[in-house]
Amino acid sequence: MVTRRVLLRTGGAVAAAGGLGLVGPPQAEAAPPSRLLPSFGRPTRLDVADVSALDGYDQLLLTTLQGVVNRREPRLYFSYDTGDTDLRWLAGTGASTTTHDHALDLVARYRREVRGAVLIDPDVPDSVNVATTLAGLTGAVAATAEQADRHGLGTVTDLRGRFDPDEVSATYRWQLDHLFPRCAHTLVAGLPPTRTVPAAGVRCREIARETSRVRDGSNRRTRTLDLSPELNGGGTGTGDAVYLRFQDSFGDDGWGASVGSVALHADGVLIARFTPGTEAEKPYLFDGLNSSLGGDANRFSDGGGYFVYRFTVPGGTERLTAEVDLWNQFLVTATTTAPTRVEPFPHFRDYAVASRAMVLWLPPAGETGALLDDALGRLAPTTPYTGWFPNDVAGEWGGVDRASRHGVQVVATDFYMNATVHAGVPARVSSRVRTRPRARLRNRVYVTFTVGEGDNAQYCQRRMRDIWDDPARGAVPVNWTVSPLLADLGPALLAHYQRTATDNDLLVCGPSGAGYTYPASWPEEHLSTYTELTGRYLRRTGMDLVYAYNPRNATGDGWLPFDERVVASYARDTPLRGIIQSWETGDLQTRAGGIPVIGNFYPQGKGPEFRDALLAHIEDRDPARPLFVAAAINAWTWTPSDIAALAALLDDPFEVVRGDAFFELLNRAHGHGRRGGT
Repeated sequence: MVTRRVLLRTGGAVAAAGGLGLVGPPQAEAAPPSRLLPSFGRPTRLDVADVSALDGYDQLLLTTLQGVVNRREPRLYFSYDTGDTDLRWLAGTGASTTTHDHALDLVARYRREVRGAVLIDPDVPDSVNVATTLAGLTGAVAATAEQADRHGLGTVTDLRGRFDPDEVSATYRWQLDHLFPRCAHTLVAGLPPTRTVPAAGVRCREIARETSRVRDGSNRRTRTLDLSPELNGGGTGTGDAVYLRFQDSFGDDGWGASVGSVALHADGVLIARFTPGTEAEKPYLFDGLNSSLGGDANRFSDGGGYFVYRFTVPGGTERLTAEVDLWNQFLVTATTTAPTRVEPFPHFRDYAVASRAMVLWLPPAGETGALLDDALGRLAPTTPYTGWFPNDVAGEWGGVDRASRHGVQVVATDFYMNATVHAGVPARVSSRVRTRPRARLRNRVYVTFTVGEGDNAQYCQRRMRDIWDDPARGAVPVNWTVSPLLADLGPALLAHYQRTATDNDLLVCGPSGAGYTYPASWPEEHLSTYTELTGRYLRRTGMDLVYAYNPRNATGDGWLPFDERVVASYARDTPLRGIIQSWETGDLQTRAGGIPVIGNFYPQGKGPEFRDALLAHIEDRDPARPLFVAAAINAWTWTPSDIAALAALLDDPFEVVRGDAFFELLNRAHGHGRRGGT
């Protein structure tokens, strides 16, 4: 059984929390040995409503209501998308449903089950997270004062004026000191307090676009962008400010706009200059939530992301220009109307509230990184960090590495919807390992395709379901990464994929086992705790291959290979017969610890571009020997149709095989049995 830190039950906790209306110390239900993440019972009757048209404030109110109500018994289920993803999964819950045309009517229906409202401070974004933590501890909802008044909710705690919006660390330090001891410690949630959404009716003028697929920075130079058409109400709107938006001109391969510096001139006079990630940038960064900071002092955004700068223009200005250090696949537009608005981020809060978890949002670098260390250091080994991390200069790599160093694994769930319902749906998750297809070892290039992102619960819930339903799935062998923790968080989701898989579909464990982590960063004394947990979940879900990550190297441009210590721990505690390690160049192949490890090969582009990269990769091969290539597929931009189209281009000497056959052949080629040379 996974150990958990004993809850602190100090009699003075309410006083220490400043009279916040906390109920008695929460009694966290001990998770049985078979599950890591909590369930709140089987849903039998669900009130269902579409919330996709509601703003973030109303969705926050309803999602925290859902957490309080569903903690006792799952009864609320919401559809968040304009599509039908949530409704497709609803049918698999087995519950009877009543559909409500007006979601907010459910507040009155369940008002007696909540103690009132914790009032957020609209001027302090992080108060949304504090309010969510308090909602879990007090059995209340998170709401604005106006919402509470409108719905007849009494005030449990008023957070207005309590925190300084510029003192993020102080806000979470207070929460860590005063609320964490009263939280259940089965998990901690990292959720962004706010999100940005497009403002309606905004027209933008295109200023610059890269039309070639440039991914190496070779087009980097300082470009002069003329913003004069946006002056004096001209161009696209009115006002005394200009908004400059940067995004990805292609959006399908992860090499969007990168900005190294910005200088703004009004009639030739310098009025703004900054480098991304510095204090000088802050006054101008209007919307950076969908971007990241690079290690070389640049801001970038890939795929569907973007970032926006806002510049106040001096009255009477006739010529306005921006000199921007810009590279890769950029699209730059301008407008004089605010293109986005900020509102609360509502997702996954039902599960955090029902679990009585602490909710935070701490960038992994700098002062907030040290506070994140403090929070992680209070958790028992293998306690899940659910949600995600801010996109500061450390971002994903820094956040996951910090968690790993504390013996904590990450479960990406920040966009996982209706978790309190899905965790309780009874489903027959198969523990049977798929029968391996027969394969003949020849002097060919064996390729196995692996679709990534399976550690990401919301990917398994949303994007994966969309591409899984592509009629072309099953045309060629493909490995699909999924999280074995879906056995807890969404057993019906996992069972659906198991049940509907074709002979060419193989479910493999997503990074890096029972939760995304960097095993080499784990303390020596706790690594086996993680691999034992992973072994338990792999046996429970019938998976014996894993796609795994390790820490970045010292230069930050690659990965460290798995060493004997890590692979030996996997070999001892899990049924793994092969590891595909994130590597990108595909030139890693080892057998440390008795398990074959191969680095993935991750070229950019699709179809002929991907094929040509494969041909270049094998041009020095020995035709008298078999060669093995583990090819990575971008889950967000590829579909099974794309994979089938690529496979059709791979004639002699290529042969596409499922991952289990791939490692069977790899073992035979090197004179080994299936596992450990036996």
